[in-house]
Amino acid sequence: MELLSHFITVFLGFFAIMNPVANTPVFLALVGEQDRDTQKVVARKALLLAFAITCCFCLLGNTIFHLFGISLPAFRLAGGVLVALVGYQMLHGEPSSVQQPSRGDAQSARESSLSIAISPLAVPMLAGPGTIATAVNYAASGDLRETILVALAFGLLCLVTYGFFMLGNQLQALIGKNGIKVITRLMGLILTVIGAQLIIEGVKGAIN
Repeated sequence: MELLSHFITVFLGFFAIMNPVANTPVFLALVGEQDRDTQKVVARKALLLAFAITCCFCLLGNTIFHLFGISLPAFRLAGGVLVALVGYQMLHGEPSSVQQPSRGDAQSARESSLSIAISPLAVPMLAGPGTIATAVNYAASGDLRETILVALAFGLLCLVTYGFFMLGNQLQALIGKNGIKVITRLMGLILTVIGAQLIIEGVKGAIN
C-alpha cells in the first residue's frame, strides 16, 4: 500500500511538470495539419525519446551532468532559448512547411514533422529541465526498486499523454482550421513565456 501511494505521488509529480493537457494544443499547433498516421508517428517518437531520456537520468542521475560538464541552469538556459524561438515563430504566424506545406512539399513536410518529434516536442517540452530534475530527485536517493518505480510512473504518464495527443484530433475537427490558427498563436505566446521563464530560472541558478 505504501509503495502504491508513493507511485501515485511520483506520477502526479511528473503529471504536474509535463502537463499533457497543456501540451496537447502545442502538439496540434505543430502537426495538426498533418495526416493522422504522421501525427501518430510523431507522438510515439517524441514520447519514446522522452521516456528513454528520463530513464537514463533515473539510472545515472547527476553523473551525466558531471560527465559532460553540464549544469542544470545551463540546460534550462538552452531549453528556454529553444522553446522561446519556437513560440516566437508560432506567435507571429510563421509556420514552416510542417504547418502549411505546398502541394509539392508533402514529403518534406512529413520529414519536418518527424524532426519536430525530437525537438522541440521530446526535448525540451516533454523531457525538459523540470522533468529531468524531477526524475533525478525521485531516483537519486533510492535503490533499484525506487528507480524502476520512477521509470514506470513516467512510462504511464507517456501513455496518458499519447491518449491526450490522439484525442486532440477530435478537438481539431471540432474547432476547425481557424480555431487551430488561434490556438497556434495563443500557444506561441505561452511557449514564449515558458521559454523566458526557463531562461530566468537558468540565470538565477547560474548566479546562485
